[in-house]
Amino acid sequence: MSLSRREFVRLMALAGAAGLLPVTGRAAAERPSDPYEIPAFGQVRLLHITDTHAQLNPIYFREPNVNLGVGSALGRAPHRVGAALLERFGIAPGGMEAHAFTYLDFADAAERFGTVGGFAHLKTLVDRLRAQAGEGRSLLLDGGDTWQGSGTAYWTRGRDMVGACNRLGVDVMTGHWEFTYGDEEVIRNIAEFQGEFVAQNVRVREEALFDYRFEDFAGFDEDSGLAFKPYAIKEVGGIKVAVIGQAFPYTPIANPSRFIPDWTFGIEDGRMQEIVDRVREQEKPGIVVVLSHNGMDVDLKLASRVSGIDVILGGHTHDGVPTPILVENPGGKTLVTNAGSNGKFVGVMDLEVKDGRVSDYRYRLLPVFSNLIEPDRAMRDYIAEVRAPYAERLGEKLATAGELLYRRGNFNGAFDQVICDALRRVHDAQISLSPGFRWGTTVLPGQTITMEHVLDQTCITYPETYRRAMSGADLKMILEDVADNLFNPDPYVQQGGDMVRVGGLDYVCDPTAPMGERIQAMQLADGTPIEAGKSYVVAGWATVGSQAPGEPIWDTVATYLRDIKTVKLERLDTPRLKNVRANPGIADYAGAIT
Repeated sequence: MSLSRREFVRLMALAGAAGLLPVTGRAAAERPSDPYEIPAFGQVRLLHITDTHAQLNPIYFREPNVNLGVGSALGRAPHRVGAALLERFGIAPGGMEAHAFTYLDFADAAERFGTVGGFAHLKTLVDRLRAQAGEGRSLLLDGGDTWQGSGTAYWTRGRDMVGACNRLGVDVMTGHWEFTYGDEEVIRNIAEFQGEFVAQNVRVREEALFDYRFEDFAGFDEDSGLAFKPYAIKEVGGIKVAVIGQAFPYTPIANPSRFIPDWTFGIEDGRMQEIVDRVREQEKPGIVVVLSHNGMDVDLKLASRVSGIDVILGGHTHDGVPTPILVENPGGKTLVTNAGSNGKFVGVMDLEVKDGRVSDYRYRLLPVFSNLIEPDRAMRDYIAEVRAPYAERLGEKLATAGELLYRRGNFNGAFDQVICDALRRVHDAQISLSPGFRWGTTVLPGQTITMEHVLDQTCITYPETYRRAMSGADLKMILEDVADNLFNPDPYVQQGGDMVRVGGLDYVCDPTAPMGERIQAMQLADGTPIEAGKSYVVAGWATVGSQAPGEPIWDTVATYLRDIKTVKLERLDTPRLKNVRANPGIADYAGAIT
């Protein structure tokens, strides 16, 4: 989609009307005529991207219509969707910003406003934002989930993204899906990365320290047992900035531990407090930043327990939150942000420091509309070069989208349903299970579904499928376990992601119920009740334990799409929900609600 000058001017006017304005610590700044003209403020500008999931080119990405908050999270950001989110953040409906932050009228708005993200467009925007701040007055921080999520990243083992991040100018990053390439490739990629990789919460197992395979790795500290540097110190605008890394704390649980057998993870807020105190005492920074992959609810709790952090720049849960959340703790206050996913947003945090402390701030979460940004030529050429060996396979035409195909949402997405339907048909199963991953691009109605789209939904390093017998009791245990991960009222027990997707299975879910009581009335699609002691044929993929024996999931989905030619879903397998009718984290739900 290309824009004429007239359309460009119209979009710029819409951007102004949509309220693409900076949020300030004390006062609102004047509205710029250009949505990407951000006046410099203070001494330090922090630019933040996260969860780009290897999307080098512009894409479509629909935000969720279900992102439930329970307990203390009820109604609190990020657990507001659609009109409730617009109301909370004062965003006018119908404009570019409303399209960026919500699912509302997505297909029509996407046709109107175009694609988002793309590293060539990010490069242009990042360079411009840095120039606005002034030389030596900015940092570009990457919250992780960068090396995984596309076919090219899978085939190059993340090295295409390392090269892209080097060209983008990333100064510091942390990680999560990066670890799924295995420890040797993580160490190799970090060596090629020109910025700094930080993670205060990854230790080497005590039994592995005696003969540690990576003892020569520069980030390893034998005395502390930390596998990576816990923090980086940067001089920015005459201010010393400490950036502490917080990798995803549940990596060996949510992903196969066999890839990283010598490393342990955890939230480690006690060690975080120790590091913050030590950094404050020894380094005397004007600003302490935590670059986090905890997920926003976890970051909000962490901010309430650990003192001395000025800003948490968060990721993992893919929440595009327009303004920071100010959290009080025993030592003061901490700003908590989350910058979306897929290269769709760039967070811009400008900080003013007086008397050695942060005194004021300005924040903008900028939607990256690729039609409004000229792509950087050198980055564009690099992307074309790394994709060239795989272009034919990526471009294979598989089917046509007869409706909007998306992923995000607590219980199911249209593309998730395609995966579940493919598993059932190709592997001849009664029930299918598919992980509730939050990454995966969106396909518009009428678009050709290519192999690249399928890989965007499925490309992981443990993609093997399975077909096996499971008892009704086992099925309930799986659903209960994932539901607790999602809806446990204690954020420190949550692991991010969404509910496991199901095909051929109906059930009732009460997110407000205690563990073991959330999943009720399970039945097959034809209405036959699931019996605890009875066996059912189940197909799935992405086993975290031992490697499954079947073909990669993308082959299963591709076979299915080639066969059906046009995707028009017969049903979206979503549970009936209880006790969420008044919850602002749900709207336009496909199933029944009480």
